[in-house]
Amino acid sequence: MPLFAYKALASNGSVTTGEIDAADRPEALRVLDKRGLQPVNLRESSTAAAASVSARSGKGKSRTDEIDRAISKKAAEEEKIPDGPVKLKRQEVILFTEELSDMLSAGLQLEPALKSMEGRQELGNLKVVSTKIRQIVRDGVNFSSALKKVSPSFGPLYCSLAAAGEASGALDTILKRQAHYLKTLAELQSRLILAMIYPAFLILAGIGVSIVFVTTLIPQLVQLIESTPGGKIPLGAAILIGLSDFLAKWWLVILLVLLAAGVFFKAWKDNEANKPAWDRIKLNLPLVGPVISSRFYVQFLETMANLVGNGLPLLRALELSRDATQNRSLRSELDRVIEQVGDGRAFSKAMVRSGAFPPLLIDMISVGEQTGKIDMSLRRAAERYDKELDKDLQRIMALIMPAVLIVMAGLIGTMAYLMITAIFQTISNLG
Repeated sequence: MPLFAYKALASNGSVTTGEIDAADRPEALRVLDKRGLQPVNLRESSTAAAASVSARSGKGKSRTDEIDRAISKKAAEEEKIPDGPVKLKRQEVILFTEELSDMLSAGLQLEPALKSMEGRQELGNLKVVSTKIRQIVRDGVNFSSALKKVSPSFGPLYCSLAAAGEASGALDTILKRQAHYLKTLAELQSRLILAMIYPAFLILAGIGVSIVFVTTLIPQLVQLIESTPGGKIPLGAAILIGLSDFLAKWWLVILLVLLAAGVFFKAWKDNEANKPAWDRIKLNLPLVGPVISSRFYVQFLETMANLVGNGLPLLRALELSRDATQNRSLRSELDRVIEQVGDGRAFSKAMVRSGAFPPLLIDMISVGEQTGKIDMSLRRAAERYDKELDKDLQRIMALIMPAVLIVMAGLIGTMAYLMITAIFQTISNLG
C-alpha cells in the first residue's frame, strides 16, 4: 500500500506532519479528515520502504512517532531552501561538475549521486543546488532542463552538453570533459590576470609621466622659449601643446562620446538580429579569431566523439553538437552540414562543401569514415586541435608584454625627444 507524506493544520491551529498508509490519494484525504486535520500538502512519500514496513508490522507507537519526527525534520529542511535561481561561482560550478562526474563514473545513478552531494555540508551553495536539481529530476524532468531552472551559472553551453550526454548515455564523460574545459578556462583567466599586472603598472606609470609632461614640463619649456629673444616653438612641441589644450577643454565631451559609443555598441551586439554578424566579426579578429575557432573545433570534436562512440546516430550527434555551439556563424555552418548529411551525403564531403572547416580536420574525419572508426578519428582530431589551442593562447600571452613595452616606449620616447629638441633649440637661440 502506498505511503503518503502530509502537512496539515490541526483544529488548534498548529501545523503537523507525518505519513499515512492509503490505497490512493482520495483515501488519504479521507483519513486526514477523520483525524480532524486540514491538509496543506499531500504527496506520495519517497522514503525508504523499510520505514513503512516497520510501521505496518506493529513495532509500536514509538517507531511511528520516530518516523513522523524524521519526516517533520525533512520537511523543515526543505522549507529552508530558497526560491528562485541560485548563483554559483566558477569554482563551485567546477566542483559540482567534478563531483557529479566522479559519482556517475563510479556507477551511481543520477538521483542517488545528487542525493549524496546534497548531504555534503561543506559544499555551501552546492547543497542547495543539488537539492533543487534532485527534486526536479525526481519529478521526471531532464537533468539539462533542471540545470537551466536552478542556476543561470551553468550557462547555455553547459546545459546543451548535458543534454547531449543524457541523449548518448555518456553524461559522466561529457561532464568530465566540461570540468576540464572549465578548469582550463579558469587557469587561462588566472594566467592572463597575472600577466597583465606588470603591463598595467607600466601603463599607469606611462600615463602619469605623460600627464606630468603635458601639464608641467612642456608649459614651462614654452614659457622659456617665448621669453628667449628670437625663440620659436618646435613643431612637435606645438602639436603636443595643442593636443593638451584640446583635451583640457573637451575632455568631458570626449568621455561622454566614448561612453555613448560603448553603450551603442553593446546594444548593437546584444540585438538578436546582429548576433550572427558580430560572431562572424569575432572569427576574423587578429589573434582572437584563431583562438575562438580552435576552441570550437575542440569542443565540437570532443562532443561528437563522445556521442558517436556511445552509439548515437551521426545525424543526431550533429544536431546535439550544433545546439552546444554558441557562435551563431559556426552554428549556421553546422546547419548546412546537417542538411547535407540528412540528404545522404558523407560527413566529410558535407564539411568540404561547407568551406568552414580546415582541410586537415576533414582529412582526419575522412580516414575515420573509410576505416569505420570515426569516433577514434574525431578524438584524435580533438587532441590535435587542443594542442593548437594551447599554442595560440601561449602566443597571445607572449605578445602582451612586448606590445605594451613598445607602445609605452614609443609614447615616452616621443615626448622626451620633443623636449630635448626644444631645449637644444632654445640653447641655440641664446647662442
